[in-house]
Amino acid sequence: MTKRPLDGIRIIDSTYVFAMPYACGLMTDLGAEVIKVEGIQHPDRSAIGGMPDGEGGSDPWNRSGTFNQINRGKRSLTLDLSREDGRAAFKELVKVSDIVIENYTPRVMRRWGMDYPNLKKLKPDIIMLSNTGYGHSDGPYTQYPGQATTMEGTHGLCWITGYNNDIPSKAGQSYLDFLACWNGLFAVASALRYRNRTGKGQWIDLGMFQAACYFIGEYLLDAIANGNENGRMGNRHPWRAPQGCYPCKGDDAWCTLSVGDDEEWRALCRVMEKPELAADARFSTLVARRRNHDALDAVICGWSRTVDKHDMMERLQAAGVPSGAVFDSKDVNLSNHYWARGFLQKLTWPQERGIGTRVIMGRPWQLSKTPLRVYEGVHTLGQDNQYLLHDIAGYTDAQVAQLEKDQIIGDKPIATPRGRGALTPPPQRPGAPPPMFGGFEVAMHPDYKERLGI
Repeated sequence: MTKRPLDGIRIIDSTYVFAMPYACGLMTDLGAEVIKVEGIQHPDRSAIGGMPDGEGGSDPWNRSGTFNQINRGKRSLTLDLSREDGRAAFKELVKVSDIVIENYTPRVMRRWGMDYPNLKKLKPDIIMLSNTGYGHSDGPYTQYPGQATTMEGTHGLCWITGYNNDIPSKAGQSYLDFLACWNGLFAVASALRYRNRTGKGQWIDLGMFQAACYFIGEYLLDAIANGNENGRMGNRHPWRAPQGCYPCKGDDAWCTLSVGDDEEWRALCRVMEKPELAADARFSTLVARRRNHDALDAVICGWSRTVDKHDMMERLQAAGVPSGAVFDSKDVNLSNHYWARGFLQKLTWPQERGIGTRVIMGRPWQLSKTPLRVYEGVHTLGQDNQYLLHDIAGYTDAQVAQLEKDQIIGDKPIATPRGRGALTPPPQRPGAPPPMFGGFEVAMHPDYKERLGI
């Protein structure tokens, strides 16, 4: 096997939901050994649904498509970190690891005696990444729990996302989680380089709130320099026109386009077979097109409704007009471009998992010297307890057995007094699509496996 950039690096991943779990999943692609730490009282896999073919089977907690996607390649260790024996086992693993990544609120790791100053005593060159909503500083928001959808409000994105004269809106699905993921990867790589040069580790204090501010930079600068409080403008743009998302032929089919100058405007007119519009005084200049954008949208919609969205994108791109069809999940999975780029790949789970072969997304980047791929899904809950505690941390068989007896470790979720942990599929309504564990539902093309070749 080709040597990968993070071969030999061991990472303890005590994070939940999306941002850092996904960052750690990407690092398994790069060769890192990642240990996914969950408690059987509140496993991370209980938070993320989506069963293959809508079937939970006898172990739905191990079968979530989303969880396997973002946690691919990780070993699974269960530890109840709220108890001293669980924390003791965690600390033993820290001694033989390179990186610890956690996303608790600031008080949690400090209360457990597992914040950076304490972990550094166990392993002086340890690298620790703490991913919180608002950072570990003394700011007034520091102790606030954070979630991507709420922080879109506090960092300003919601203020500029939405339609004119309408309410602030969130941007897609957990947009901020992706930004935190990418920032976390960059920070870990930087810390590893620093350790390679100096022999010293360090603490990475990643505040998701701040990571997102970079992506509204032009609005912040405009406010600082010019005093402008820019608001919502829907799909339009301050200096590109026309720009928008237009209805196409078919049911709920759409395509975007964005015209940046007069040459692109004339090209759009030719594609629409309306060359006379290029000289129309209402649209002949950028200022005029901005002023008459509503009338222009009506003209474009009259044409776009007669065109297939893929055909519209290809014709406009061929003419030099930036354009993109709005892909649904079927379009993405069948995209020749995604497959050609290696962004999508087929992954086969062990037969006993009952998952089969599935399509999984890789990385949006490639390395010219190091071919990369996703090697496996996440291991089943607690699958590596014996290996990690006995073989790596040095526990005896009797000690491991006692931890299991005390429910500090295990291989199945358990119910807690607050009702968390025990996982059962939701009841299915008569005539409803197949249930997706966690409350999601999906409509599946009956021949989707044939289309995908799985």
